[in-house]
Amino acid sequence: MGRYSVRLPSVSGRSSFAYSITAFSNLPKRVNGVLSFGHIMTENMTLELVSTAKCYEGEQRVYRHHSGTLDCDMTFGVFLPPAALEDKPCPVLFFLSGLTCSHENFIQKSGFQAHAARHNLIVVNPDTSPRGVEIAGQDDAYDFGSGAGFYVDAKLEPWSKHYKMYSYVTQELVDVVNANLPVVPGKRGIFGHSMGGHGALICALKNPGLYQSVSAFAPIANPTQCPWGQKAFAGYLGPNPDDWALWDATHLVSQYESTPQELFIDQGAADNFLAGKQLLPENLLAAADGNDHIQTIFKKREGYDHSYFYIATFVGEHIAYHAALLTAVA
Repeated sequence: MGRYSVRLPSVSGRSSFAYSITAFSNLPKRVNGVLSFGHIMTENMTLELVSTAKCYEGEQRVYRHHSGTLDCDMTFGVFLPPAALEDKPCPVLFFLSGLTCSHENFIQKSGFQAHAARHNLIVVNPDTSPRGVEIAGQDDAYDFGSGAGFYVDAKLEPWSKHYKMYSYVTQELVDVVNANLPVVPGKRGIFGHSMGGHGALICALKNPGLYQSVSAFAPIANPTQCPWGQKAFAGYLGPNPDDWALWDATHLVSQYESTPQELFIDQGAADNFLAGKQLLPENLLAAADGNDHIQTIFKKREGYDHSYFYIATFVGEHIAYHAALLTAVA
């Protein structure tokens, strides 16, 4: 049992006043008829409601909090489906975005909310890098630094103080979500696009059992062998290829010996980054073919590129895939 302070949103969606309640679980509470989860402040964590909008009988929200892992303020999106607004616990699905994106791109461009509402999935989508930190050179290139955290834990200074997106996604954000949203324990999926597809794959492969479903749109599947990954890994991790391999989905698949894992890989056939050898899904599929612990679903979409038009076309199929696994009776 712990003491919490709950902030109720004003009409604009900003917090307007606060008072204390005693919490007995992570389920939502009603205070004067108002559902209050997501406005909870604990001794180590404060969630500020930045915005909220009704969407497909659910709510699309954006929260801000101070991340101890990244040592900066972070913003993330949360879609609450209708069931969650009725105090019913729901499975949760995390989405990781690609290079140059923030939390906003997926919320505004993918159209995922209709599908998440239909399947009553909570969807959480974080930013792609730390924000508001002062590191020389972090804004110099689109593929390194701001908007390009690559979901690794940096080893080199000055990046190692803040750029720990892997630990943020797999540990701190999971804890924040579990503490403040009405999630079903042990029903958690992850998916992503491009750099975020790489992130989804490595987060699952490095943590068997943490996620019960995994999929990726056009992932950077073998970053140690492509220019994007080589640049990022050299800058964050140093020159040793052995250190790089620990963050490469293809290498992780080749070495995987834990709980059987299915990976749903989606790829646009007209993706210029596929032709440019930045993505290399064929290498991951070849590694999986030699590992009985890994099963793959691979769908190549003729005529589709790397854009959010591609994601919007097939995001419903991915959400249905995750819903089937996350709502299955064990």
